[in-house]
This record gives sequence, structure tokens and C-alpha cells, in this order.
Amino acid sequence: MKGLPSDELPPVSGPLTGTPEVRADVAGAEVTGADVPGPPRQNVFIKDLLRGSAVTTILAIVAAMVVGGILMAITDEEVRAASVYFFSRPGDTFAAVWSAVYGGYEALFRGAVFNARVADFAAQIRPLTNTLGFAAPLIAAGLGVALAFRVGLFNIGGRGQILIACATAALVTFNLDLPMILQLPLTLAAGIAGGAIWGGIVGVLKARTGAHEVILTIMLNYVAFYLVTWMVRSPALLQRPAGDQPISSPTPPNAQFPDLFGPRFPLLDWGFILAIAATVFVWWLIERSSLGFRLRAVGENPHAARASGISVQRMYIYAMLFAGGLAGLAGMNQIQGAVTTGFDGYIDAGIGFDAITVALLGRSRAWGVFVAGLLFGALKAGSFTMQASQGIPVDIVLVVQSLIVLFIAAPPLVRTIFFLPKTDAEKAAKARAKAAKKAVSA
Repeated sequence: MKGLPSDELPPVSGPLTGTPEVRADVAGAEVTGADVPGPPRQNVFIKDLLRGSAVTTILAIVAAMVVGGILMAITDEEVRAASVYFFSRPGDTFAAVWSAVYGGYEALFRGAVFNARVADFAAQIRPLTNTLGFAAPLIAAGLGVALAFRVGLFNIGGRGQILIACATAALVTFNLDLPMILQLPLTLAAGIAGGAIWGGIVGVLKARTGAHEVILTIMLNYVAFYLVTWMVRSPALLQRPAGDQPISSPTPPNAQFPDLFGPRFPLLDWGFILAIAATVFVWWLIERSSLGFRLRAVGENPHAARASGISVQRMYIYAMLFAGGLAGLAGMNQIQGAVTTGFDGYIDAGIGFDAITVALLGRSRAWGVFVAGLLFGALKAGSFTMQASQGIPVDIVLVVQSLIVLFIAAPPLVRTIFFLPKTDAEKAAKARAKAAKKAVSA
């Protein structure tokens, strides 16, 4: 500036690109790219936060809920009736859409968390206890799938492991008449052992023959289903005495989980406490124990693990034993808590496959699976109220669950929908694709 000494001239502002770029300011001093301050720390923190898996997971749930709301609106009769004269009175359509979506999700909350429409406090919180009861088997089975994921195994045999666990427990203890202090833990141990053995078969075959665990678990699901179906039709095995229906005897009262807070909350029993204990155990096993370190090493790179002296085959067997045992715990939550009047080949109630969704949503981490199990337990508990009070099909909730999995499995899609910054891996993949395309065109 005119009239100012050269040492008081302000530096020229503007972006500096590249290093080590050197530029002279108006006073003749040199400014390098290293002298330019980086972005504010809070901006870097926010960017890293938006790139994180937690934000992506939450937004995947939000996106699934939005699509679920659209489906609620499309299937609502009042919305369809108001849409006929939309151009003459559009406000009626928007009001009907709001009523359908708000009413649906309000009923979901009322059936899963808190019902403010009743005066009795116990009745108000009963939906929350129902959610916890529905979540217990999902958490246990989801932990089994997640543990196998961490070892590089895709365990989709939860259904078969649950069925065999229930059949084993019934064969061992249903004909006994022991005190509860003996019969309850004996039934629980027999079921966990049955599931572990059925899962261990997959681990042994994988380790010894190299057979793919997906094929093995699918086939063993069918084997378990038809085996249990035959057993509950055989009077010499599991069929209820003096009965002609393919169903087992009811669970003995001495083998049933006691209610956690009394008979007013029938769906919440000690099975939920066992689910919490299983979550703590899996967290400690994977994250803190030496065996967990070896399991994770095999999951990250089996070749490097083998080179470092870890028995990969043995880790596969251990992983499937643990996974099957956790699925067996889910089965015990069914026959010792939820369904005590007898069971058949459908006692798993889809839990074996829902566990895959729970494990994916929980990012295969113990406490992530726990939270995902609570979410899916809430969706299941609330879906009945949605159908009863709003006439919304339960299938809408199943669609929402499926969409959650879809969005979880496609993080770039979620980031694109919500305009989130891309991760470094996605940028690198895009650069490689662009370079490959350029090389092909050249």
C-alpha cells in the first residue's frame, strides 16, 4: 500500500496449492505452503465424525424409517381417498399422510417403549419390558453370528443350532422332575451344549476339509428342521404324551425362567439377564482375552495368522463352538421363557435369520449387537400395536428391518443420500476406477 513501509505491508491473501510452493508477497518475503495454517481442529473433528460408522448406522435407520413412513402413507385408505382430489384440496392429502405416518410411529413407540394412554404405571412401562423380552433371544443369536464374523466365518446356521438346542434340552430334562435349582441350569446347559455341538460340526468340517461354512450351515439348517420335525412326531422321542399333534411336551415348570419383575411383566424373565451376561462374555472374549486376539487375527488375515504360529483350523472350530452355544442360549430363551407350552420345528421363529441382521447392524461388536437387538426387539413389540390400533400390517416393520440391512450394507449410498463426506477408502477406490477407465480408453 502506498505510504506504508515495506515491513508493514499485509501479505497477499488467497489459496496456496501444492507444496513446496513458494510465493513472494508484495514486500518481497517468501511464503511457503508449510506456513499456511491447516483447517480448524473442530472442522476436522466434525468431518471425521460424519465419516464414522456410528453416524452412518444412525442415518441408515433414519432412511429406513423414512421409507417405512412412505409405505405407511401409500397403504393407508384415507391417504388414497384424499389423493383422488389432490389438485383441488391438496391440504387434505398432506393431512392424511401426516396422520398415517405419525399414527403409525406413535403406535410403534406406544407398543415398544411407553404407553401414556393408560393410568397405571405398570401398564405404562409394560411395552418396554416386552421389548426387552423380545430382544433377549435376538441378542444371544446375534452375538453368535457376530463372533463368527470376527473370525471371517459367515454363520447363517442359527436356525439349525436353535432347533437342535431345544431338542437336546427337551430330551435331557423334560422327563425329569428335579428341584428348580437343579433342573433349570441343567436344561440351560443341555441346550447350550446342543447348539455348540451343532455349530462345532461346521467348524470341524471347515477346518478339516475346507468346505465352505455357508453351504454347511444352510444344509444343516434343513437337517435340523426335518430332524426336529420327526422327533416331535415320534411318541418315543419328543411328541407330547397322549397327543396326536406334532408338538413336544410343555417345558417343566422347574425348568422355566422366573419372571424378572413378577407376573405383571410376563415377557421379561431372567433370560434377559443371561443375554446381558452373554454380551459381557463375548466382549471380554474378543476384545480382552488372548484367545480373542487369535480369533481376531484369523479374521483379519488367516495367512498371516498361520505364519505367526496360530492354528487357523483350531480357531475355526472354537469360533463355531461359541457361535452355536450362543444360538443355543437363544433357543433356551424360547423354550424356557417365551414358549413353554411345547415346541415344533418352527420354534426358532425366524430368530436365526434375524440374528444376521442384528449382527450386521451392530457392526459385529458385542455392545453394538446388544443395542441392535434392543432396536429389533422394539420393532417387533411395537408392530403388534401398530397393527391393532392403526391397521398397519406387521410386514411394514419387516420391510423397515430389511431396509436397515440394505443401507448398512451400502454405506456409500447413505453418504450420498445425506451428502456426507466420502471416506479416504472411497476416494481411493474412485481414483483407482478413474485411472483404470482412463487406461482402458487410452
